[in-house]
Amino acid sequence: MIKSLAVFALLVTFSAQAATWRITYPRPMSDSDKRSIYPVKLLALALEQTGVQYSLMPSERIMLQNKALKRLMDSRDVNVVWSVTDKQREQQLLPIRIPIYKGLIGWRLLLIRDDMPARFKYVQKLEHLIKLIPVQGRDWPDTKVLQANGFNVTVDNAYGNLFNLLRRAQGDFFPRSLVEVWDEIDNPAYNSDLMVEKEIAIRYPAAMYFFVNKKSRPLANLLEKGIEKAIADGSFEQLFVHTFQAKLDRANMPNRHVFELENSFLPTATPLERKELWYHPNEQKQGQ
Repeated sequence: MIKSLAVFALLVTFSAQAATWRITYPRPMSDSDKRSIYPVKLLALALEQTGVQYSLMPSERIMLQNKALKRLMDSRDVNVVWSVTDKQREQQLLPIRIPIYKGLIGWRLLLIRDDMPARFKYVQKLEHLIKLIPVQGRDWPDTKVLQANGFNVTVDNAYGNLFNLLRRAQGDFFPRSLVEVWDEIDNPAYNSDLMVEKEIAIRYPAAMYFFVNKKSRPLANLLEKGIEKAIADGSFEQLFVHTFQAKLDRANMPNRHVFELENSFLPTATPLERKELWYHPNEQKQGQ
């Protein structure tokens, strides 16, 4: 009897170890869309840290962010999505409250038409910038942030269309985060007639999290455990530096005029007190 119980226990243990966590994330908008590369690498790092067996794959179909979030709420097609947090999003989904970009998503450079730089030289105060029109995604939390700070925002559902709005002068600038802007301006699919404005930046507190379905607490715990272990052993920072340091250097932040915006949509549970989770441009270069 004792021997049989021991064998059963070993089988249960082996079965648990052999179980595979199947992680499905939204498929990128196109082959030239590089925005998924870093989040997927971080997901893989977190899962490796836990020692579980896993498969990590994109959804069968391309989904705009709003559709991906709805699918996640319905437990269909995807079981993890990364997105900028706000109060509504945290009511609908379960966040892993570690800002995967260390807050870089709230540090914004301005994509403008290449015939516009002279106009931006006259922008010396926030009230000057507010007179210009940004373009943004219709359902992006950043859109609400800009509107709450007094901007008249031109919106569209499709990411690729936003660049066209700017080219057609239906907006004056497209604020893009430090993690996105250089891939976009180097991409022939997006960069025609556009440039990165050289003297201005916008900053507001913002966090992009991994989100899972409200009922997926075990998955949330697994990912949180893995990311925290990666933070503790330095591998999170190594991935961050490897991915973004050259982009931060290229942004030349110390020589930019940074306009600070308020973000009243930031949930109170945002871990602002954990300084190691956030990018600080005035401190020594990350990883040195």
